[in-house]
Amino acid sequence: MATKQPPLYARLYFHVIVGIVLGVLLGWLSPQWGIAMKPLGDGFIKLIRMVIAPIIFGTIVVGIAKMGNMKEVGRVGVKALIFFEVVSTLALIIGLVVVDLAKPGAGINANAATLDASKVAAFTTGASHLTVIDFLMNIIPTTVVDAFAKGDILQVLCFSLMFGMALLHLGEKSKAFVHMVDEFTHGMFGVVSIIMWVASIGTFGAIAFTIGQFGPQTLYSLGVLLVDVVVTCLLFVVIILGACSMWAGVNLWRLIKYFKEEILIVAGTSSSETVLPRSMAKLENLGCQQHVVGLVIPTGYSFNLCGTSVYMTMAAMFIAQATNTPLTIGQQLVLLGVLMLSSKGAAAVTGGGFITLAATLSAMPMLPVAGLALLLGVDPLMSRARSFTNLVGNVVGTVVIAKWEGALDSRRMNRLLDGETVDQADEPEKVFVASAHHHAR
Repeated sequence: MATKQPPLYARLYFHVIVGIVLGVLLGWLSPQWGIAMKPLGDGFIKLIRMVIAPIIFGTIVVGIAKMGNMKEVGRVGVKALIFFEVVSTLALIIGLVVVDLAKPGAGINANAATLDASKVAAFTTGASHLTVIDFLMNIIPTTVVDAFAKGDILQVLCFSLMFGMALLHLGEKSKAFVHMVDEFTHGMFGVVSIIMWVASIGTFGAIAFTIGQFGPQTLYSLGVLLVDVVVTCLLFVVIILGACSMWAGVNLWRLIKYFKEEILIVAGTSSSETVLPRSMAKLENLGCQQHVVGLVIPTGYSFNLCGTSVYMTMAAMFIAQATNTPLTIGQQLVLLGVLMLSSKGAAAVTGGGFITLAATLSAMPMLPVAGLALLLGVDPLMSRARSFTNLVGNVVGTVVIAKWEGALDSRRMNRLLDGETVDQADEPEKVFVASAHHHAR
């Protein structure tokens, strides 16, 4: 039984579109006022980050505790890591091929010695502490409370996995506690549905600040690179993720349409983290079993930064081309290898994409780190393209792993993607997520 869809003006994505348009206009016509709107965007992002850690904890713990055996936990985790490693490597390769063909940096003839390195000092300082060992050690929290206090996804994921496996081992003794955690998680998703009422205000503030701070010229400065990054991200989504979706028996376009509200929020805030809780709820509502969503989505946010991978390959090669630094095929392959390692640390630090790019340049002595200054003006716009790609990659990855595991309700998925709103009476176990999805509109 389908329920009546709310009118257009009452839907979340319409509000977000209006917020984006008004933000662009304010930032363009009155830059000073646009810059003053920054707290609105920052506040919205903080509200979302406030609930990410407890939602990841609750979803993973309940999902694992209800799975029945440890082998299933390990199997899902290994499949997720294999899938994400393959697609992020393909993203790096596609970015390298496109930037070699398009050569967006050719003709700029920038002198690395005259570039203002002070503008990127904050990023290079962070990069000096970003090594593989540091990344691995960062997965282990100093204390459980510290992991939740900092909101570090990897650390919360680490503790949640161990706690969930401990409850699974306890069996029936933990049943009451698992039920309590499940109810707590439902409550946190309810908080998310409340926060979504101010999503349009948050996107308005973030866009107004971006345009006001960097000026309308950010819409066309370094335009060739920007277009190349956007086109490459779209190629990756259509070709690679499209093929993955086809294997899972889902139409990519319909899947993207189902997540249109989340995509618009990401476009406004430039962060895929802002929609992590909603994405998890909607994937469960779509027919992916809870334990798969709980394991795959947090893993994807740490290891499946495919949009960031595209960006870092193209940005590194752009700097080489702009500063007339020739790289042989062998050196480009070395660059690719370094990026395969450094890109995995992008989720571990604030401003991850830019900092890991700085770390990569530092590991390649022939590339001037000061060349990052060339990207500062256009980076806020490119970050929206990579955040969109990261989001779609994580969504598709979850559907693929669920299909691979036999944990996907394909009938329910197709009904929802066809535009039907499944009634709560039809799917009693999905009462919460369906309700949260409806009210968030």
